[in-house]
Amino acid sequence: MENWAKVNNKLKMRANFISNVDPDDAAGVLSNIDVAHSLFILVSKSGTTLETLTNESFVKDALKKAGLDASKHMIAVTSSSSPLAKSDDYLEAFFMDDYIGGRFSSCSGVGGAVLSLAFGPEVFDEFLKGAAAEDKLAASDDVLNNPAMLDALIGVYERNVLDYACTAVLPYSQALSRFPAHLQQADMESNGKSVNRFGEPVSYKTGPVIFGEPGTNGQHSFYQLLHQGTDIIPLQFIGFKESQMGVDVDIQGSTSIKKLAANVAAQIIAFACGKKDENNNKNFEGNRPSSIIIGEKLTPASLGALLSHFENKIMFQGFLWNVNSFDQEGVQLGKVLAKKVLAHETDGALKEFSDLLKI
Repeated sequence: MENWAKVNNKLKMRANFISNVDPDDAAGVLSNIDVAHSLFILVSKSGTTLETLTNESFVKDALKKAGLDASKHMIAVTSSSSPLAKSDDYLEAFFMDDYIGGRFSSCSGVGGAVLSLAFGPEVFDEFLKGAAAEDKLAASDDVLNNPAMLDALIGVYERNVLDYACTAVLPYSQALSRFPAHLQQADMESNGKSVNRFGEPVSYKTGPVIFGEPGTNGQHSFYQLLHQGTDIIPLQFIGFKESQMGVDVDIQGSTSIKKLAANVAAQIIAFACGKKDENNNKNFEGNRPSSIIIGEKLTPASLGALLSHFENKIMFQGFLWNVNSFDQEGVQLGKVLAKKVLAHETDGALKEFSDLLKI
């Protein structure tokens, strides 16, 4: 939302993110900011995640080298029961509920801290209002007036009846360039399960593979496979009638935003209808299913609504597949094994790979 904030004079502070334990991530961010005039937000529900605490040490080391007191430059967003909750290492701690996974926490203190500091509390309030309005729609028992439920049912039909393994999320908005990546975690970490809520193996397919990029970039990369590949992949388009910044240019009889919209319409029809050609290399089978969410403009409220839509869709699909969408045991295994490697408690294949990587 940074471009929107600049145009609307809402940008209060610049937000940067460090998420990868790769030291190049932290070093790259820290080399481009003034640490003396920065506030660092540590986000960890448990307060024990190794990657997050490693990056915290990276930041504390940078502050120490600058002659600064790290406790005067850091706040924590965590659960009330975590070791960070009452630590003197932070100016303040903001809490998130224990039962809310990080991938569903944008409307909690996780989003509240960074969005309120970057854009002001009024912008975060608009974001929450948009999410709340969409949540109310998700409570409707009329599926035709419940977009998230309808989307979920379509997705289950595509996954379990048509046996399509993937779904492509294609936002025609540069501001949503990282939105498909967010949905990868939200969806695949939630519904990537092979047992039901009672620990019993399921006999049907569950969550699909989620991927995507903003249009029109994707058109020049993986759309070839979407159009003519051997696998049919359902498509979810997201488009807006207006640009965020209101800056446009006329060329060849239309504006940039109209050209963007024309690409959305053309792609949907091309995927659905295809094109017959005697030259098989130019033949398009069509029959590629798609849906589209259209908004007037990407604002904090519409972004909140969009996020809520997909979170509710994921929840409904979890209900239909009878899986626990709110744990992440598959994520925990790698963390446990990484700790064993660092403690040199390895044997078998784990020792071979540890030796290979010189850990």
